[in-house]
Amino acid sequence: MEFRPCIDIHNGKVKQIVGGSLRDEGSRAEENFVSEQDAGFYARFYRDDGIRGGHVVLLNKEGTEYYEETRRQALLALREYPGGLQVGGGIRRENACAYLDAGASHVIVTSSVFQDGKLRRDNLEALEKEVGREHLVLDLSCRRRGADYYIVTDRWQKFTDVAIDGAVLTELAEHCAEFLVHAVDVEGKANGIEEDLAGLLGAWEGIPVTYAGGVGSFADLRKLKELGRGRLNVTIGSALDLFGGPVNYREVVKFVAESRE
Repeated sequence: MEFRPCIDIHNGKVKQIVGGSLRDEGSRAEENFVSEQDAGFYARFYRDDGIRGGHVVLLNKEGTEYYEETRRQALLALREYPGGLQVGGGIRRENACAYLDAGASHVIVTSSVFQDGKLRRDNLEALEKEVGREHLVLDLSCRRRGADYYIVTDRWQKFTDVAIDGAVLTELAEHCAEFLVHAVDVEGKANGIEEDLAGLLGAWEGIPVTYAGGVGSFADLRKLKELGRGRLNVTIGSALDLFGGPVNYREVVKFVAESRE
């Protein structure tokens, strides 16, 4: 288990939001926290602590009112911590290398690979060829429908027909370095993890997987470690004291470090 920090940017501000509330129309979202600091502040903070692999996520759609300011904030974070952060949100083959050149260690991709509700293997292979498998993270953020978890796209608003299981993970892992999985239904609620999803991901043995969503206490962290069999990395957002929550950042870093011993 590793701790992977986050810098979520919406309407040009570092925020923590309720994941399922995000809407392109009107650039709306239910907010848990809006920082007075810019994205560069958080990038420097993680850099100075030597914590790598965090993700910078642009939560505005390209072409909407706040997109350019959100993008400016993302690029600021990458400049402050070159090689230490991943970036996602609107990444496609045409712009992926520009983010790597700006300092991202990896690009995080969903919507350009899962289009019209389906996996586009041609787009995935084109992206892999463009940036290299070692620089590509697939965002498999998902929502529950019936008994299964289906990958969702377009800032978590659209369901695909791809349900996460071991076979899907094994197939996709051939084309990327890591997976990032937000449990969207509990994202931003800090009220417990998606236990079934954590168990599913933890049962699979392959490339690194980062789980995000619902962690609100050290009891949740312990449960994630158990269900994930120690294999899952973790992101904590709204519950972290860096973002106004009750969970102490330093204690989280210590807990995760001790979990690897």
